[in-house]
Amino acid sequence: MRILLVNDDGIFAPGIRMLQTALQDAGHETILVAPDSERSAASHSITLRKDIHARKIASNEWAISGTPVDCVVIALQKLVKEPIDLVVSGINAGQNMGEDVLYSGTVAAAVEASMFGLKAIALSINAYRDQIFETGTSWFVRMLGAGIFDLAKPYEVLNINFPNIPVEQVKGIRLTRTGHRKYYNFVTITQEREDGFSYRIGGDAPQWDFESGTDSEAVSESYISITPLGFELSKASAFPEVLSWLEDNHFLEL
Repeated sequence: MRILLVNDDGIFAPGIRMLQTALQDAGHETILVAPDSERSAASHSITLRKDIHARKIASNEWAISGTPVDCVVIALQKLVKEPIDLVVSGINAGQNMGEDVLYSGTVAAAVEASMFGLKAIALSINAYRDQIFETGTSWFVRMLGAGIFDLAKPYEVLNINFPNIPVEQVKGIRLTRTGHRKYYNFVTITQEREDGFSYRIGGDAPQWDFESGTDSEAVSESYISITPLGFELSKASAFPEVLSWLEDNHFLEL
């Protein structure tokens, strides 16, 4: 299988490097196109009004001075000459569960690939430090061998989160929905000035609502979470109420 690897942690991040090695050892061909430095929380941003630099650092490896989505765009439109079977984003150093999927450059890169009509999977591990990436890499290779490729559909993304525990402690895999989380002390003031201040976004570890059937519940209970993500942005269930309002106010015919 020919697999395009991307991430938001940077091209030398251990998560993507360990995944690259594991996939190659399993007989897959990999093409690695990733940011030249960390671009976490870049979401679906692209770089406009300035040049983006692509640098070949090894065979089938390119470092890009842009966002994760920039990496996917340039990979699919310029760098990759042969058809790609699958795009894998990650393994991210930190979970991408709940509302984090909206901020995540990891998930966004997979979404961009899916918008090109490719099969795409996002991988993350539930720890900000001391990640046991061997768990994610070994399990994902096993999942590929079991045919998860066939479950990935164009214009969708399989969002997979691994618990940060040794391989043998993983209890299994659960199909989940996206949960919810809250961040506290989200803003840290780093400098006060007479005309304003400087600050950083960060804060404490997220507080999860461990609702039944959610990604956060599964990972907290030592299961791997698989959440299929779709991108039909129109909310069809809201149409009747809005249509009724339009009719009541005679806005349909002016």
